[in-house]
Amino acid sequence: TSGVLFRTEKKLLRTQLSLVNKVLARNPKLAAEVLPVVADAFGHEDSEVQERALQVVARHLKAVDEQMCRELAEAASLLGPAHRSAAEAVFGGRLGAPERLPYEEILPPVPEPQFLPGPEGTLEELVEDLLVQQRSDSAMEYERALDGLVRHAHNNKEALASQLREAFADAYWQNANGFALHRDYDHFQHGPRGMDAVLASVLGKVKPERIEAGRNQPVPMTACVHGAMEASHEIRIWEIAHLIGGGTLPLLLSTPTRHTGGIDPLELVRRLREYVEAGLEPAPVDLGHALLRVRRQDPSADRAAEEAEALGSAAGARLAAWLRSENPLEATVRFHPRKEKESGRWWLVDRILVETAKRPEFRKEFPKALHWLGGGLLPNARRCYHWEQVPERWATLLPADRELLAACLLSSMASAVDGDSTRDVTGPLTLLAEGEGRVGRAVALVLAFGLGCRDADDRLRAVDALLVLAARGELDARQVGRDLAWLLAERSMKPNRLADAARTAAATGAYRTVWTMLSEALPPLLEAEQPMRGLGELLAIAADCVERCGATGELAGLERHALGRGTSQLVTQARRLRNALRQGTGQGTPETA
Repeated sequence: TSGVLFRTEKKLLRTQLSLVNKVLARNPKLAAEVLPVVADAFGHEDSEVQERALQVVARHLKAVDEQMCRELAEAASLLGPAHRSAAEAVFGGRLGAPERLPYEEILPPVPEPQFLPGPEGTLEELVEDLLVQQRSDSAMEYERALDGLVRHAHNNKEALASQLREAFADAYWQNANGFALHRDYDHFQHGPRGMDAVLASVLGKVKPERIEAGRNQPVPMTACVHGAMEASHEIRIWEIAHLIGGGTLPLLLSTPTRHTGGIDPLELVRRLREYVEAGLEPAPVDLGHALLRVRRQDPSADRAAEEAEALGSAAGARLAAWLRSENPLEATVRFHPRKEKESGRWWLVDRILVETAKRPEFRKEFPKALHWLGGGLLPNARRCYHWEQVPERWATLLPADRELLAACLLSSMASAVDGDSTRDVTGPLTLLAEGEGRVGRAVALVLAFGLGCRDADDRLRAVDALLVLAARGELDARQVGRDLAWLLAERSMKPNRLADAARTAAATGAYRTVWTMLSEALPPLLEAEQPMRGLGELLAIAADCVERCGATGELAGLERHALGRGTSQLVTQARRLRNALRQGTGQGTPETA
């Protein structure tokens, strides 16, 4: 019995409790041995399992001594508030009075900023890190290695080339091991392949015409946002490959200083000052990426703007103006309505349209590679073929503009909601939650999509992002709930996945946050003519949250189900939620712990 009662399958547990009841009815002498094991189910997450365990204990309590009764009564403290009155009837005076403490919402601590290490040290350390980075997906290690390459090429290109030639002797771009059909084979005709084009450029292994073509490649303006993001990244790499050969760049302006991809304003001013003192002009795409990454909401932004302006350079003036701007970038998310009469499935990912707001001044100041962010990207309904790929470097492109970043990530999340194989797409949500910039509808949508992902690990990362935003006071839980209601009503999201995510979030102690979200998600489902399968499970989680946080009020559509006949989970949990809302004691203030 003990092995089964630790399982999560509710039907299995209910069956086992029924069998235990029958065995004890035939052999009461086993009660002293079996009932403590049954009492372990008092702490189960499912309310019905708790109720059945209490019923089994109640029926066979007379078969144990007083000491055992007191131990069972102590275990009853694990029962949810809904079973308190029933437990009092079973155990009487043995059950102590519950502590009446004000409710406190438990939210995770606000994450401390993580700062990246300084520039690469010796040339040997750089080469060692480059070899490790070839097998790593870390965007920050990638950025730091790029900056190290630029710095060492500026100081001593010959020494760098010698080390790279030896360390990467077997690299495909050196025409090694007969990889190419002939020595003039263009290894980079389909892109820079991470930073390989930069490494090869140091050794003169990239055709000049390929570098020029890469630098001047057009950004697809009628494609998905992923195509534009990837093209912007590639153009930046080709620009570095072009300039590193001459060793003219002393450092990269766009190297992040924080794990989210953000750059501290005063650090960017310091880098620009180094350019001014060397009499050099910044590379256009490098400067553009640096401006996108600089933390405009940082407390030092005003001081940094003054110092940037004092540099007397065009780049310094641009940085000052950018730091003083408000919400310079925006995106609108729209959806095609579901076409029920069409043959085949109308996937959620096909229905998302992201349109960047027109910003003529942005397009004047930034290079062509980034014009799509200022209104150049046109929405269309063609299927996005990038949506199973979510490289971390995409999330670090816009660390200071979370709304725009969230809009860019929506199609990736959507594919993991109504797809069967897509996974590992919610990693950027961590950077999104800890980033900068406005939080609005796009962030709420991407969280809603994340909570409904097929993969459990994806849902867990979405829950973490939800709680971090709540702890920072930036979560619009009601908007997330409304978006969840829409996804559920259109059958794009499965209720059991949302139930799993909501249960996980509530178990951390964030009962009021989860209830606020579910209070918006549930009414459209309760008012639907045909109840959705799995609705009872969502009501059970909502009832548990209400019982613990003491919320009160009415929920549209709930009464109809609470008055229903039978003992189905939907009817049982609807009654439980209705009673909890009527008996609430008021909500407390959220606290972090």
